[in-house]
Amino acid sequence: MSTNASLIARRSAAIPEGLSRHLDIYIDRAENAELWDVEGRRYIDFAAGIAVNNTGHRHPKVVERVRKQLDRVVHTSFQTTPYEDYVEVCERLNAIVPGDFPKKSLLVSTGAEANENAVKIARAATGRSAFVAFSGGFHGRTLMAMSLTGKTVPYKAGFGPLVPDVFHMPFPIAYHGVSEDDSLKALERLFASEVDPSRVAGIVIEPVQGEGGFYPAPFGFLRKLREIATRHGILLIADEIQTGFARTGRMFAMEHAGVAADIVTMAKGLGGGFPIAAITGRADVMDKIPMGGLGGTFAGNPLSCAAALAVLDVIAEENLMDKAKQIEARLRATFDQWKAGTEFGCVGDVRSLGAMVAIEFVTSRETRQPWPELAKALTKAAGQNGLILLSCGVHGNVVRILTPLTIALSLVDEGITIMEKSLHQAISTLGG
Repeated sequence: MSTNASLIARRSAAIPEGLSRHLDIYIDRAENAELWDVEGRRYIDFAAGIAVNNTGHRHPKVVERVRKQLDRVVHTSFQTTPYEDYVEVCERLNAIVPGDFPKKSLLVSTGAEANENAVKIARAATGRSAFVAFSGGFHGRTLMAMSLTGKTVPYKAGFGPLVPDVFHMPFPIAYHGVSEDDSLKALERLFASEVDPSRVAGIVIEPVQGEGGFYPAPFGFLRKLREIATRHGILLIADEIQTGFARTGRMFAMEHAGVAADIVTMAKGLGGGFPIAAITGRADVMDKIPMGGLGGTFAGNPLSCAAALAVLDVIAEENLMDKAKQIEARLRATFDQWKAGTEFGCVGDVRSLGAMVAIEFVTSRETRQPWPELAKALTKAAGQNGLILLSCGVHGNVVRILTPLTIALSLVDEGITIMEKSLHQAISTLGG
């Protein structure tokens, strides 16, 4: 029987070092919000496969629908011999993505692929080449997606030259002294000094920065971006890859601001563990690409389409948008106490939008100096204690909580208890 130690050795010999390694445990099976490794040890999942398993691991309705599809068709490639489920997924996305205008959708396999296609579509639709993105944003590891990403290490360092005509603006983060007005003035300066807005095809933004640190974009800022984009004929592109499908308490995070983007990219939670991504946009924009300009061999695979349809059903039937708010309230009740109290002076900020919840760790609340070593030590200690946690942030000092939305609230409470124990251990390890 394989052990974690034997698999660590096999991985080292077979897999390049560039693929990051978070915890040295190897998962054998999973059920809803719990995992068991190859040695039989149980873990509570506060990561959800990086916001993929919104409907939990192996949701019975997802498994059932995929199993039925497995007995019918596994792969044909949609552009060669199409099938109904692809069409139905697109119909349902067109109906639920915000915007009171005709929409069309394209299915692909990954979030980065969705963003790459969004750029292609925006350039073709506008006849323009430039894009505005934001510091701290994460849009993928392929060339254009990497160019849009606003974090250098480890995503960009050593991989240049990157795609030209991508300009990064400061993302409004009040905790770090960057106001909405600061960001908007920076955009004005960009248009005045670097790139004429008539040359900008799209503004690309995550409504809540994911890898960048779980910073929600202020709703007023999103509304202002919508106005600016409309005024200059620029397409507003919302990267909802991590925020979509009930994660924030709405189907899409942009809905909190009452904003409809021209193009929305999606992935992660759409497939319930199966690889599928999508681009949904204004029909007149989406139709600008000529026949054959879009596609992919595995894009919209039948198994993934079946899973996506089941996921959309589960979100509605189990009221997962409301469940996201319940999870948020449960986590914030404890984390806000940590922030207000003296026991954990390292807790600088707590923020959330629905079940996207984060704690930012600092060496001092006064200086707000990032403490990435503590975030790393905490996720490691939590793993040893049976809890899967992820860090994020430009400085690596943020711990994000992404439970499956189907998690039992009793497991949320158990996870919080483990997290508190692990935080004490991490501080002690660092001599804090």
